Amino acid sequence: MTPIWTILAWIALDHALWTALLPLCVVYLVVPLLDALVGVDNTNPGERVLKAMAEDRFYMAAVHAVIPVGYLVFIAAMIFVVKQGLPFWAQLAFVLGTGTLNGSMITIGHELGHKTDRLNRLMAKLALGAVGYGHFSAEHNLGHHKNVSTPEDCASGRFGENIYAFAMRELPGALRGGWAIEKKRLEKRGHGVWSWRNEILQADAITVVVALALILALGIAALPWIFLHHFVAWFALTLVNYIEHYGLLRQRNENGRYEPCAPRHSWNANHIVSNIMQFHLQRHSDHHAHPARPYQVLRHFEGLPQLPTGYPGCMLMAMIPPLWFRVMDPKVMEWAGGELSKVNLHEPARARLEAKWAEGAA
Repeated sequence: MTPIWTILAWIALDHALWTALLPLCVVYLVVPLLDALVGVDNTNPGERVLKAMAEDRFYMAAVHAVIPVGYLVFIAAMIFVVKQGLPFWAQLAFVLGTGTLNGSMITIGHELGHKTDRLNRLMAKLALGAVGYGHFSAEHNLGHHKNVSTPEDCASGRFGENIYAFAMRELPGALRGGWAIEKKRLEKRGHGVWSWRNEILQADAITVVVALALILALGIAALPWIFLHHFVAWFALTLVNYIEHYGLLRQRNENGRYEPCAPRHSWNANHIVSNIMQFHLQRHSDHHAHPARPYQVLRHFEGLPQLPTGYPGCMLMAMIPPLWFRVMDPKVMEWAGGELSKVNLHEPARARLEAKWAEGAA
């Protein structure tokens, strides 16, 4: 709701332009600061409480309730930037912040996309349709979860790879992967890919209908801002994907197959504020070990690779590659026992990294 509060603040403060910066400030300043001040929660409820929480419908209702809020935020943001005569920098700042916050719609689609019932699958499409990322469920469930923390996974960040190189690999890779998986699913059922049964097209149809309605209501000037909003939401997911598995590598067994995914193959964060905001997505280690486990009962395990702060703070660090490498590379090497052969290595950086870690640089 931050963009809505921003619009209200703009009105209440006599059109003060600095308010356009509030969404970005909340994501990259306020939340990391609160994470630092409030701290972490490494505890797990008892088994009886966990069972009751897993069956409590409130938690799923809370997820569903975010979807109309996401659409409201998106529509209000488009009206605000197109109709209020803001200078370009204010329009840009506001849409960048709103798109980043609305990246949470992919988090919602992620949680619901792991469910098997028809209602939650439909709600997942609605969530993903809000930001034009309809291919996510197919690629994430059947691609990322299969190949996570291996060189075969486009959504696992490699050691020595900066976020911008990762984005150039991950964004088109996820799109291609999702379509290939959905095409295979439909062919097994005797259907062509250009079919109303295509779940990617179903979600993308929602995106197109909403965009056309906004263009009809606001004019063609809305189109570039719609594209930017959606792209920024995509990039927010790319940042999260990069952070979640950076440098971690599943080893091959004697039979040549990768070892099963375990909690140690994901970076974990127990920071209270950002976990509440992101439906415990940051307890990512338990999620990959147990994908069907509801978000509200994801658990902390001792000895897991831990992020230095929650996702928003890490996203900010990742966008400054020298800072990210300075903070995270020693953590990766500690996780790998100092052996470069045990990390998911970015091949173009091999020579530099071999020289650095052969010298014992920290």
